[in-house]
Formats: sequence, C-alpha cells, structure tokens
Amino acid sequence: MRRFRYLILLLVCCPLGLIYSQTATITGVVLDENESPLGGVNITTENGGSFTDPDGFYVLQLVADTPTTVTFSHLGHENVVLENLILTTNETFEFNPVMKTNAIQVAGVTVSPTGEKEARGILSVSPEVVRKIPGANAGVENVLKLLPGVSSSNELSTQYSVRGGNYDENLVYVNDIEVYRPFLVRSAQQEGLSFVNSDLVQDVKFSPGGFQSKYGDKLSSVLDITYKNPVAFGASLDVSFLGAAASVETISEDKNFSGILGVRYRNNSLLVNSLETQSNFNPTFADLQSYFTYRFSNKFNLSFLGNISINDYQNEPINRQTTFGTLDAPEVLTVFYEGRENNRFDTALGAFKGTYVLNDEVTLKLISSIYHTTEEEYSDVIAQYELGEIDTNLGSDNLGEVNSSRGLATEFNRARNDLDALIFTMQHRGRYAKNQKVLEWGGKYTHEDIRDRIRESEFIDSVGFYIRPPSSEFVNNQPEEPFDAPIIAFDELNATNFVKTNRFSGFIQYSNQKSWNGNEIYYNMGLRGQYWTISGTGVEKVSQSILSPRAQFALKPRWQRDMLFRISGGVYQQPPFYRELRDQNGTINPNVKAQKSIHLVLGSEYSFTVWDRPFTLVGETYYKALSNVNPYTLEDVRIRYAANNNAEAYVYGAELRMNGAFVPGTESWLSLGYLKTEENIDGRGYISRPTDQRLKVGILFQDYVPNIPDLKMYLNLIYNTGVPGGSPNYADPYLFQNRLRDYRRADLGISYIFVDSNKRYPKNHWLYRFKALSLGFEIFNLFNTQNSITNTWVRDVDSKQQFAVPNFLTSRVLNLRVGARF
Repeated sequence: MRRFRYLILLLVCCPLGLIYSQTATITGVVLDENESPLGGVNITTENGGSFTDPDGFYVLQLVADTPTTVTFSHLGHENVVLENLILTTNETFEFNPVMKTNAIQVAGVTVSPTGEKEARGILSVSPEVVRKIPGANAGVENVLKLLPGVSSSNELSTQYSVRGGNYDENLVYVNDIEVYRPFLVRSAQQEGLSFVNSDLVQDVKFSPGGFQSKYGDKLSSVLDITYKNPVAFGASLDVSFLGAAASVETISEDKNFSGILGVRYRNNSLLVNSLETQSNFNPTFADLQSYFTYRFSNKFNLSFLGNISINDYQNEPINRQTTFGTLDAPEVLTVFYEGRENNRFDTALGAFKGTYVLNDEVTLKLISSIYHTTEEEYSDVIAQYELGEIDTNLGSDNLGEVNSSRGLATEFNRARNDLDALIFTMQHRGRYAKNQKVLEWGGKYTHEDIRDRIRESEFIDSVGFYIRPPSSEFVNNQPEEPFDAPIIAFDELNATNFVKTNRFSGFIQYSNQKSWNGNEIYYNMGLRGQYWTISGTGVEKVSQSILSPRAQFALKPRWQRDMLFRISGGVYQQPPFYRELRDQNGTINPNVKAQKSIHLVLGSEYSFTVWDRPFTLVGETYYKALSNVNPYTLEDVRIRYAANNNAEAYVYGAELRMNGAFVPGTESWLSLGYLKTEENIDGRGYISRPTDQRLKVGILFQDYVPNIPDLKMYLNLIYNTGVPGGSPNYADPYLFQNRLRDYRRADLGISYIFVDSNKRYPKNHWLYRFKALSLGFEIFNLFNTQNSITNTWVRDVDSKQQFAVPNFLTSRVLNLRVGARF
C-alpha cells in the first residue's frame, strides 16, 4: 500500500514532508566507458558500503558534516575515489562516475565545458543551460538554434531545420521512444509547447548528421533526450508572464518505484500582441507529462512515458499596416479584418518500455507506444486591403501618408480541415557489450492510420470583380469577347483521404575501440532497412523497401595536445510520411519514393587551456548528395510537398564552435556556420532550396557581477542571412528567388539567485526549504529588430503584379520570471 500512496501523492502533485536526520545521501548511476550502466560496482566508505544494481543505480547514506572518502571499485576497472567529501545534513549529492578499464577510452574522459568528448559526433548539452537560457520559446530547441548547423528564423516556433533540411527531417527521441508533432500546424503562433519538458530532462544529446544506424530513417538530425529517474523527492515551479510550469519527482522508500511528473501552461498573448497585426487573441496551450519506472527485480524494470497536450488557438484579427519597398518607392499595405480563426490540436502519447538485464553483457528492451492526435483547423477571415504609395516629398503637408491607391480588394479565406491520426509502434532493441566491443540490434513495427479531410478556399474580389484562377479556361478577353465564366474560388482544396501504412524496420551495428601504435581508435559500422506498404480508400496499394549502410570512425592521436578526429557518413533515406504523400491538390500519391541522401562528415575537436580555464574548439565540414527529392514550399512552418520525386539536390557547408569558461565558473560558446543548398526540379537547373540559410552566427554568453556573484546574466545572439521568401500559389518557383531580410535577434535574461547548491541557509531561516530560488526578468528582441518569416502576396489589380509584403515577427517584449526548486 505504501507504494500506491507514493503514486497517488505524485499524481496530485502534493508536497511531501521533509525528513530531518543527521545524515546525507550520495546517489547516481555508475557508467562504463561506453556510457552503459555498470552493475555490481562495490561502493565503500569508512562506515559502510553498498553495490550498484544491474542498471548501475546506487544510493548510499553518509554521516553528515564529516569528511568521508567514497571508493568505487569493480573487477577490470580502475577505482574511482572521492576523497574528503563533506555533505551537509539532509543534502543529496548526485555523482555519476565513469569507470575506465586498463585501455584508455577513445577521446578520454577529460572534462571540458561540454563534458566528455564524443567520438560518435554527438553534442551533449547541459540541462541547466537548457533551463536557464532566455528565449521567447525557452527550452531544448531554444539552445539548439544557437548551434551553427541549426536554423530557425521564427522565435515563436520550436521547429528547426538542420544543415539544409526541413522540419520533417529531424528525429526526436525521449528515453528511446520516438515522438511526433501535430500535422496541420501552419503558423508558429499555433504551435504552443514543445514536446520536451525541460524540467524533466536529465540529458540532451544532438547529432546534426552522420549519425549511427540505430537512430532511424530521417535525413537530417537526431535529438536524443533522457528524462530523469529521480533519486529523491523534489519539486520545481517556474512562473512568468508567458505561463507557468511545475514538476514533482519522488522515489519510494525501497527505491523500486520512481517517477517524475510535469505540467505546463503557456499563453502567447504577450508575444503576439507585439506583432503588426492587431487581434483579439485567446490561446490556451497546456500539457501534462509523466515518466515512471518500477524495478521488479535487479534484472527487470518497466517504465512508462505519458503525455497529454491541448493546444487551443483562437484568434480574431482586427487590422494590420505594413510599410515595405525601398526608400525611393515605399509602399504601404493596410488591411482590415472580419471573422476569426479557431484551431485546436489535441495529442496524446502513451509508451511502455521494459528493460531486462540478461547478464553483465546483454541488455534487452521491449518498447511499445501509441500516439493519437485530433486536429481541427477552422477559419473564416475576410481581409479588405488597400495597396498604396507613400508621399516622400519632404515639402509636402502629407509626408509619410498614402497619396495614391494601387489596388483595392477583398480577400475571403475559409478553412474546414480535420485530421485524425493514430500511430502504433512495437519494437525490440538489444545490446551486447564486452571488452570494448558492442553489438546492437533492433526491429520495429509501425502502423499509421491517417484520416484527413481538407477543405480550403480563397476568393479575391476587386470592386465587385472576382479574380478567377490564372488558368486557360478563365482567360479574360473583354471587351472583345464576353466574359461569362462562373465565379469560383481563386484557390481551392477539397479532398478526403483515408490512408494506412505498415512499416517494418530494423538495424544492426557493431562498434569497437582499440589502441594502435599508441593511438586510440573508435569505429562503428551499421545497416538499416525498412519495408513499408501504403494503402487506403481509393489509394493504390504500394510496397517499397530501402537499405541504408552507415559508418563512423574516430582517431585520438597520442599527442600532447588533446585532439580528436572524426569521419562519418553513409546512406540516409526517409520513407514518405503522410504529409509527403499529399500533393498541392490534396491527392495521395502512394508511389512517392524515399528521399535519399549520401552524407560525408569530417570533424575534429581540440581541447586546450587559456587563462587556466578549459576551452574546446569543434570544427566540421559536410556534404550531402540528395536524390529522389520531393520538392516543397514553406509558408511560416507549414510544408506543402509536390508528392513527386522529380528533383535532385545538394548541400555543403562548414561549421566552427568554440565553447568554454570565458568567464570563470560559467559556460559560453560562439558558433559560426556556412551552408549552401540548391535543387534541380525536372532538369531545369539549380535554384536555392527554401532552407538555403547561407551564414549563421550564434552566441551564448553567461556572466555575473564580480562583487555580486549571485546577480547573473544570460545572453543569446543570433544572426542568419535571409532565406528565399517563397512564391505565391500557382507561381513558378524559378521566377521567385527573392530573399527575406537577414534575421537578427538578441534575448537577454538577468536574474538574482537567492538559493542554489552553493548557497544554502540554516534550518531556522525561511529560505531553508528551497533548494533553488531565483527572480529575474527577460527582454526578448533586445534591439527591437524587425524580422520577417514569410511574405504575404498582394495582387495589384491594375497591373496584375504581385507584391511580396513581409510578415514581421515579434518586437521587443519584457517578461518577468520566478523559479524555485524544493
């Protein structure tokens, strides 16, 4: 009954009482050099000892306020010794040692500001950095956007493109479970919350390319998230003008049950009200997440990951005025709106993961998940607009005002889109590790059931004259010939699709590390395969298959300088998901093939010391050759595919990232990236792809006031050159290659730390119950830069010319924030 009591208390988020004693606790997970849990490790102190379970987990009580030496020992591994460890009463100290064998680990375990070097080319990001760095959409993605190969020119979006790919080409895992995004979201204002809850995160790993076979069938990147397995009771609360988040974590007395639960609420009104479009905006973004683990024995544990998310977006636009053009020929667009949007995205995910430790070498996992989303996109919006010229005569009484109208028109947009998607997965993963040799394998079955109804229409009227689509049957030869074509929508979609996909995928990979003439070598070779069948109502049944070999190689020379060199690559293929099968008319093409990309990545790491502080310089160059490319257009965050493999493309680029303790006791970094990506559609020649983000600079900087070290500053700066601005409907993309303006943004956060791990208070103080407490403010878009994400295409009725009017993003916004942990 005690275990059930802990579960009930966890679910209702009730604080547990504090237990006072004259002891402290050290806990954590012991890992081997391959970052696998190490069971049976002997942990000893002067007053007692303990052992790790098969998952490497241990908990040991120490005498508080007394110097203690803790020794970790295991056959075949070097001892790890903590000398003169002093913990205060009731303090819980987390220590996760990595035990080395007699052979030196590839890249060593030299601790730098990014932690261990990673021979496999995966970046590890500190969860504390994720939680503290300011941003309009704070979280894991906010930090990723500062990396050189990651691009996103929309602060309201959690989506990102990596090295020339699009938003659909990124894998996201949470504790080995793949997670998905809603399908119909077209605007970043509608996105709400990222799936990843930063308060629950224990580890963040990210690979921008050349990743291993175990990571799935996508073209661009992998974000691998690990949620916490709590070792003690804790709770956190974060409140700001943008919303609130709370989490609670606990563990049972017998250490068999542990769980963490988080709830979040977000309201983007503060940000959206700073946009150029004035509106009555009523969003509700909320989610509930949990991760529970129960250890049935030393060999078997069962985990559950659950998520319920509700994104209810309601918007009633009022008016908009945008000035654009050049200094010599400025234009102004004035729009008055009627109507409203009502979009709702409800998603749920439930997943079980069973882990069985057969022996010291073999670990087996069985994972099952089900994801369900119901999405509604309803809108009726009438926009009456005027396109005019601005008086630029310095001697005029009407300077800066509209002196002539280039077009008066009314646009009516209507949408009734419904989507219901169910995705079920069942997979097995295994791992055999012995003497630095690791064999991993896995098999997965996925069933996708998509039910989609799309109904969209756009009418354009100019002083009573409806504009028909620019097709041959609507050629207007008035007055020579009477024009009696029926009034129809300028742009219309009307389709109903029921599509089912069954996928069978698997992988096998082998890795090893060894010494060669004093140099340390790591290599990994793997193969992925997938077979899938697409069918549905009115859809031809089609089956296809792919094979994807991949490999990584790393060399750590026996030099005085701490350096590591990497090369990785292989064949990366992305079988089409539902959105990639649907063309611009809403028709499903089941014959769409998997897009194919051949990766080659060369990289190096150099760790060094300057001013007695550690720094790391990471450089990579890459090239991708893409075939069977499925061209797409990008509008805000909505992707629309051609559903046809009629293009080829390439991507190449180079990146540099230097991080280190620029200020003692902090972590900062500077990123610089260059890429170029072009595609050739139907053999017409190469043009820029929608994600052709040439130059990227990202800076993350932390500092504090020397005389007031608890007053801290966090600053992130981003500069991106402009991406192609897209093209209007029915237009040839080869005729529209203009670029958006460069993206510049600075977010500043300043906070005062009342309590943290280095600043605690005695029992009789009111702050004693806090493990952390901070109060601060954030300024988003510090320099109030006008950034744009897409263009609105406005037709001049007289000349039939279409003008690209930029859609500007948020202006400067002030946010107050309070954070606490108990």
